[in-house]
Amino acid sequence: MKQRLPLLITLIVGLTLIVQFFSPGLSFIQERFTNWFLVVIVFAFLLGFLSLVKVNITKIKRRSEDWGYSIPLLIALFTMAIIGIGWGIGEGTIFNWLFMNLMVPMSATMFSLLAFFVASAAYRAFRARNLEAAMLLIAATIVMLGRVPISSAGFLSYLKLDAIANWIMTYPNTVGQRAIMIGAALGVVATSLRIILGIERAYMGEE
Repeated sequence: MKQRLPLLITLIVGLTLIVQFFSPGLSFIQERFTNWFLVVIVFAFLLGFLSLVKVNITKIKRRSEDWGYSIPLLIALFTMAIIGIGWGIGEGTIFNWLFMNLMVPMSATMFSLLAFFVASAAYRAFRARNLEAAMLLIAATIVMLGRVPISSAGFLSYLKLDAIANWIMTYPNTVGQRAIMIGAALGVVATSLRIILGIERAYMGEE
């Protein structure tokens, strides 16, 4: 029963949402389910909060690898939670000040560090070892040169790199992006059907 009930709920909700999508008169069902989903999400956040606290406290007690990072994590977690619940999260609050002056700069720092990893990956990908890699290298070089002012200066202005770069971004790039999106959409549909029909049970802890 513990396994069949979640599968039955998933089947009913999935089929109901599919039917209402093709029946405009049943749009109120989606609104009702959306409200229910918000309640489930709140409890999911609470469960995630408790799980995060439990895992990090256990790591500190056992002196596991990198356990020192768990201390500032828990301090920041409880500090922001207490301040947000006690004094609000709106404009001009302590919570908003901490977020804008601590979280935002740290996030910017992390994303700026990712630029070095992107540059390293681009260097490895752009090495012309075969025809596909050579085409990628040429296209990337043209697009990069066509997006900077140097493309319209001196000899490069006769090559019309900006126009070629726009053509690459408009046609080949768009075609590739749409193909990836269509493939991803088909994957989502297939996975959704597997979950609705009870074939995929990974969310229940089963393989």
